[in-house]
Amino acid sequence: MKALVIEDDQDVASYLVKGLKESDFVVDHAADGKDGMMMAASEEYDIMIVDRMLPGMDGLSIIKTVRATGNQVPVLILSALGDVDDRVEGLRGGGDDYLTKPFSFTELLARIESLVRRNRQAAETETVLKVADLEMDLLARTVKRSGQSIDVQPREFRLLEYLMRNAGQVVTRTMLLEKVWDYHFDPQTNVIDVHISRLRAKIDKEFDTPLLQTVRGAGYMLRETA
Repeated sequence: MKALVIEDDQDVASYLVKGLKESDFVVDHAADGKDGMMMAASEEYDIMIVDRMLPGMDGLSIIKTVRATGNQVPVLILSALGDVDDRVEGLRGGGDDYLTKPFSFTELLARIESLVRRNRQAAETETVLKVADLEMDLLARTVKRSGQSIDVQPREFRLLEYLMRNAGQVVTRTMLLEKVWDYHFDPQTNVIDVHISRLRAKIDKEFDTPLLQTVRGAGYMLRETA
């Protein structure tokens, strides 16, 4: 599993990163809000641990921005602010759980595991994905746009499903290689370019509004353009 820790206190951050790595997490760390926001927007995580008070951009602003893109990654808020009103504000702001400092790492890990498990169960029960007028039925294995059936091959289906689950977010080549092709290294192949081109021809060519965007130097994004 992959975790993003956004925490400016170096001692707390080191404690979190060390404990999560020992618990078999892959961990990215950002020491300020702006860097954390950039990482959250450019990578896929199973869990985010976000300090509420951060330099550059506060934790609640990060969470609200992430949620505005449609990203439902579980978020655990860490804060020295432990009043009921503070907790309520954090949860209403898009956080999934709230833990006050100081905290027990054992409790934090249990909360993380619960959030990740709940998120995966919710994803497994989802049977229809929608982005604008593009619709994918995961049970029937069908794709439609504006009610028109689109014939996609199995690998194209997996690619499109991944893009739709991450709609509004930049998906990198590395992410696609790992999640769609099960490669954990870059084999220097143009397989992604070929499949993206074929998929774009199928879901965009005959329609007025393009959905599959190329983000120069970063990857791809599926979204409805303004």
